[in-house]
Amino acid sequence: MAANQAGIALPAELKRRILFTLAMLAVYRIGVHVPTPGVDGAAVLSFFEAQSGGIFGLFNTFTGGALERFSIFALGIMPYISASIIFQLLQAGVPYLEQLKKEGEQGRKKINQYTRYATVVLAVIQGYAMSSWLAGSTSPQGAPLVNTPYFGFMPFEVFTIITLTAGTCFIMWLGEQITERGVGNGASLIIFAGIAAGIPTGTMQMFSMIENGEMSMVAALGLVLLMVAVVAAVIFVEVGQRRITIQYAQRQAQGQGQAQKAQSHLPLKVNFSGVIPPIFASSLLMFPATMTQFINTPWMQNLQQSLTPAGAIYNVLFVGLIIFFCFFYTEIVFNPNEVADNLKKGGAFVPGIRAGRSTAEYLKRVLDRLTVSGSVYLSAVCIFPTLLIDFAKVPFYFGGTSLLILVGVALDTSQQIQSHMINAKYEGVIKKGGKKMRAARVQF
Repeated sequence: MAANQAGIALPAELKRRILFTLAMLAVYRIGVHVPTPGVDGAAVLSFFEAQSGGIFGLFNTFTGGALERFSIFALGIMPYISASIIFQLLQAGVPYLEQLKKEGEQGRKKINQYTRYATVVLAVIQGYAMSSWLAGSTSPQGAPLVNTPYFGFMPFEVFTIITLTAGTCFIMWLGEQITERGVGNGASLIIFAGIAAGIPTGTMQMFSMIENGEMSMVAALGLVLLMVAVVAAVIFVEVGQRRITIQYAQRQAQGQGQAQKAQSHLPLKVNFSGVIPPIFASSLLMFPATMTQFINTPWMQNLQQSLTPAGAIYNVLFVGLIIFFCFFYTEIVFNPNEVADNLKKGGAFVPGIRAGRSTAEYLKRVLDRLTVSGSVYLSAVCIFPTLLIDFAKVPFYFGGTSLLILVGVALDTSQQIQSHMINAKYEGVIKKGGKKMRAARVQF
């Protein structure tokens, strides 16, 4: 019994990483409730409640409710995500960045540094737009959203830009710390925490609607079943793999004169890019959609109406960006030529396929088919539930993108935890083997 308990016990290093991750996420959630000075919290909350069905509702979901409170984390981690997208795109076209990518760890650190600088620039631009808009806006009741236009010699706009930019930089630092010293991808976990924090509120709103007669029990049950079906579909596809048989050259078995064939598999995920395309696509669409809120021209207001989560233009652009990022991310992460060369050097080959160039072409063909399937799956999951929920007039944003991010990040984090446990188990076996060998030598 003691052995079984020891077998399922978490290693000390993994416990430390999990506790560190939870502590960083707790700090993030505390910061969401710290208001930006000079803003009337009640007026801002009433304004965003009236705008919950549009792009503000989507943006507020990804910031974990920080936008509707207009806290110091109101911009969330989206400027960092946008900067990361920009530099990943530039790496494919700028020779200097492409060379840095090939330099390994040092090049990656340099690119990360440029990404941080770009994050600050984007945060300043978005902070200026939001502060200028706040200063001239009122709540549905007519109350001004800003009750303190000056902080000494500093106008509200300047103070708010500094505050929001500092908040974004702090969230970026939290995400990097989680990635380095915790478990999982820090930026994804911060978005995960923001979305998960809205589930209790959305559930209470749904129960309130049922009690007030605004939603029937049948519609609520159908909504819940839809979410369960989407979660089941996401899990099924995310763990799905296309296993390509790999056969090694014939080798002599030890102690025997007979040849022995060794076989293995090269696993390719059905959704190779994971939740990266929806996050990137949402981030890119949020930036222009948010800018349209602050420019009072007729054509920009028409664009604003189209760039809502249920708008036709938004959904067409969203699907197009998801497909683009599926292929783009897969192209960056998986290099068929490199994989084919490694297989050839290791004496391995795909049965029926020539080693080298033919293997690379075969892998590229299989991966392209998987990417097409994965992009169709991601588009369907992100668009279909959102349209149905909007059709059902649910007063909170919780669509397919949110469910996909929740399930995808949870699966990725659990896989990393399992990987840490397996590594700790192997390290323990190696240490025990070393101790036994030393003991045997002493006895000898």
